[in-house]
Amino acid sequence: MKSQATDGQPAPGRAHVTSRRWTVSLVWIVPIIAVLVGVSLVVHNWLQEGPTITITFKTGEGLTANKTPVKYRNVVIGQVTDVQLSEDQKNVTATVKLAKTADTFTHEDSVFWVVRPRIGAGGISGIDTLLSGDFIGADAGHSKVRAKSFTGLEAPPPITYGEPGKRFTLHSQDLGSLDIGSPVYLRKIPVGQVVSYALDADGKGVNIEVFINAPNDAYVTENTRFWNVSGVDVNVGANGFAVKTESLSALLVGGIAFRAPEYSPNDTAAAEDKNFELFADQQSALAPPSGKPQYLALRFDQALRGLRVGAPVEFLGIEIGRVVAMNLDFDEKQRTFPVNVGIVIYPQLLGKAHEKLLKSLDYDPEDEAAAARLVGSFVERGLRAQARSGNLLTGQLYISLDFYPKAERVAFDTSARPLRIPTIPGSLQQLQEQLQTVIERINKLPLESIASNLDGNLVELRKGLSQFNSKTLPGVQSTLQDVSKTLQSANSTLAEDSPQREQLTQTLDDLGRMSRSLRELSDYLSRHPESLLRGRPKDAPAQNLSFPVKE
Repeated sequence: MKSQATDGQPAPGRAHVTSRRWTVSLVWIVPIIAVLVGVSLVVHNWLQEGPTITITFKTGEGLTANKTPVKYRNVVIGQVTDVQLSEDQKNVTATVKLAKTADTFTHEDSVFWVVRPRIGAGGISGIDTLLSGDFIGADAGHSKVRAKSFTGLEAPPPITYGEPGKRFTLHSQDLGSLDIGSPVYLRKIPVGQVVSYALDADGKGVNIEVFINAPNDAYVTENTRFWNVSGVDVNVGANGFAVKTESLSALLVGGIAFRAPEYSPNDTAAAEDKNFELFADQQSALAPPSGKPQYLALRFDQALRGLRVGAPVEFLGIEIGRVVAMNLDFDEKQRTFPVNVGIVIYPQLLGKAHEKLLKSLDYDPEDEAAAARLVGSFVERGLRAQARSGNLLTGQLYISLDFYPKAERVAFDTSARPLRIPTIPGSLQQLQEQLQTVIERINKLPLESIASNLDGNLVELRKGLSQFNSKTLPGVQSTLQDVSKTLQSANSTLAEDSPQREQLTQTLDDLGRMSRSLRELSDYLSRHPESLLRGRPKDAPAQNLSFPVKE
């Protein structure tokens, strides 16, 4: 048995085991490599894939799926993948797939809008889309909160890409001709623009938000005043017409200007989002503070054509207020229609006079009763309101507060609110009344009888002059001729060098001039007999009507 084992025969009870090696055919190498590459590409794309967001617009104009790009600074950062109507069919929802690098555009305060050709206050924009097509513009926000859904803007925001500067809010009674994009000027240089506007919470005014670009935002200080420079400012004054406008742009699309008063010591830069008042013009903006207003009532028994709301109110020639209301009333007793006028004055505009008044009388301006007693004392001294003509060319009126010591005394009610100041007729009305009185007196004169008596007197005067010319004057002339002949005879008998002859010659000359003067007087009176009553006119030609006087 031992020999059989050594002869290579298997031992009884054991199976023969044969070993096999696993090998890969070369045919499978290429598919395996392709699968690995594909998996790596999928993983790479998944890692590089950006977020997907939805943007809601009111209309789908300019939006096309898989075609409309999303751009930031004119660089593509995403693409619209789907455009669908909202469930209520009032809006359009665009699905946008952003790039991985555009992850910051998922901040909650990010904004999106459709860029298309537009013409607005800021100029013409989106012209390049005429060739390239509309696209969605984007501006990244700064909020730490992320969002997936956004509401698109209907118009591009005026300030984008995080431009440095400050925003300020202006309060005004109305918007006027301002619009988003209207320029903001500093000394006629554009330094900002209007970015938004909205009504106040109570609807009684408008809040206008402006953006001032850096570094000019540092010139907006705590004492800065803003005013409207829209359109053309035309003033008619004693010096003629004055036309002012900030620029052609402000004339067309409106504008705002700002500046601090010349004297502003210790002025500091204003913080962002500070509130300012928007004045109507530069004069009112740079005027000193008005202080607490005082409302007064006036009542005129005359027509006030030319007086308008906003007309100035002056005290001794200094403007201290304006007209705020006008309405027609009816007096049942007199059966007349007086005009009620409401005015507002600012006593602080009196300057040093107001300060001295407070010190001398030692009263509190907040005390209405004390203020009423003060006004009552002025009324007792003759304080009256009068409507005066401010411009003869335009016929505009203004209210003048002045003292008239001879004015009729009236009762003043210190308990009335607002206080009612007595009035006197306007200067123009007084002049009309005086002219009417003169005309009535002239009408009462017996002009016809006076004219008839004058005509009779002129007829008698003509008769007397004709008799004087026909009878008296020829006799006087003949007498003078006789005297002249006598004197000539005497002159011939006297010696040539005798003094009597010289005196006689001078007498003859005087007689000749007297004769000529009489003839001229007679001729003038025959042509102008009325000169005996009226005298010789100033523009009448000089006549030698005086008789010679011998010295």
